[in-house]
Amino acid sequence: MVNAEFTFGNFVICSALLALGWRLLKLFANHPFDNLPGPPSASFFFGNIKQFQVPQAWAFHQHIADTYGHVVKYRGLGNQAQIWVSDPKALHYILVKEQDSYNKFIHLRKVLFGDGLASTLGEHHRKQRKMLNPAFSPRHLQEMVPIFYNVSHKLREAILSRVTAGPQEIDMLHWFGRTALEFVGQSGLGYSFDHLDDRPPHPYSLNMKNLFPTVFRLPVLERLLPYVSELGSPAFRRAFVKLIPFADVQSVRRIVDMMDKTSQEIVRSKEVNNLVADEQTGGGKDIMSILLKANRAAEEEDRLPDAEVIAQVTTLVFAATDTTSSALSRIFYLLAQHPEAQDRLRDEICAARRQYGDLNDKQLDGLQYLDAVIRETVRLYAPVPFVERTANKDTVLPFSQPIVGIDGIDIHEITIPKGTIVTVAIMRANRDPDIWGDDMQEWKPERWLTSSPDKVANVHFPGVYSNMMSFGGGNRGCIGFKFSLLEMKTLMSVLLESFGFSLSDKDIKWNLGALVTPTVNGSVGPQLPLIVSKI
Repeated sequence: MVNAEFTFGNFVICSALLALGWRLLKLFANHPFDNLPGPPSASFFFGNIKQFQVPQAWAFHQHIADTYGHVVKYRGLGNQAQIWVSDPKALHYILVKEQDSYNKFIHLRKVLFGDGLASTLGEHHRKQRKMLNPAFSPRHLQEMVPIFYNVSHKLREAILSRVTAGPQEIDMLHWFGRTALEFVGQSGLGYSFDHLDDRPPHPYSLNMKNLFPTVFRLPVLERLLPYVSELGSPAFRRAFVKLIPFADVQSVRRIVDMMDKTSQEIVRSKEVNNLVADEQTGGGKDIMSILLKANRAAEEEDRLPDAEVIAQVTTLVFAATDTTSSALSRIFYLLAQHPEAQDRLRDEICAARRQYGDLNDKQLDGLQYLDAVIRETVRLYAPVPFVERTANKDTVLPFSQPIVGIDGIDIHEITIPKGTIVTVAIMRANRDPDIWGDDMQEWKPERWLTSSPDKVANVHFPGVYSNMMSFGGGNRGCIGFKFSLLEMKTLMSVLLESFGFSLSDKDIKWNLGALVTPTVNGSVGPQLPLIVSKI
């Protein structure tokens, strides 16, 4: 018995040593990226992660772009060689032509949202997207406009009640988050989360605002998810997570539990109550009603199981709330910084509203300066600054222009080994001086009011929106980006007619993360205080 235990112990130790040895051998062996330029590793264990993924990593990202160009080698967890890409042809291969060879990093999203659209791959993802596509058709978006105005006018009244006696400092991120949640609640789920008044906001709103800032403080644990996310049963994993002695981990666990519980309640209420269309919030035309009807009518092999339907709710709410509120916050912050642009936009909106009242989708799209302000904001300040893919097999990645290697020789393509993490550098692609010119770092809505320069028109980024990467690209591009744009245009047309926005005396910092969020320097938690005055 002793010999058996001794033998087993030796086996475990030897296995661990072999695994470590193999890892070290791979680390120090020749690698296809050896000749690629990039920053030196800052740590044997963390690589460049603590430079790359921290809230104020803007300077490091800019340093990479300025120093190394479109394709950059950097080091990830365990000093693994990874690659940072903004080259248009390479991005087209990653997101379109060879998209099935580059998996989205779904482990975190699967933990947070379940098997929703953002957490599935390949045929599984295509099946879900096919089921959801009708809910995002142009005709359906037109039907959502009255709902968007109903919510926008509620926010207008909430703000008006606070500024009637004079200008006030208001945390606009707080209100944009509540409003974006109500947008997606009514139009997406046929469910009202928030009255947009003095009553406390729905817990969903408060928790979602803090989710990604909290997750971004856990970059090492996020990198370990591929190795532990399938370990044991779900019950075992849940019990294990409860034992992790990190406050941020427990905060994420509580937020995820709350989101899942709310999503289950929404789906059950729609299925059990089976209300007639005109009795439902959203008139039965919301995305979830359309999905449930389509799912019931689908062939059995195409039907989504209950767990995936619930996951679509969580995915939809998060994707439509945080990105929209982040974009709106940046837009109004920039308008407060640039009062002349704010006045010009207000004049355009007021002239149209005097003629038509609440504008329909085509009339909103006809407001050229409104469209230019939104395009320029999401170009320069994409709410999601980068995304990651993982190569699921050895592939060859070509470049649109050669990269000068460390040895001075031009590199036209590179082998991407299986398992490599590839960072799609959205922010860098949207600010490429070779495409956007020397003023690419300036916020200039006017650049969209003239014909696009040949470089912009001919660059062929795989983005789904306006030749930019802000809403992703390929078949995994944001399914609801037109939905989000229409929400923003509706809300801006209502608020800018009624209010003026200016900067407060507080120092605003924008935190880099899976989602960019504003905060007051020295304070805890996302917020955007602006001075709001009645017009």
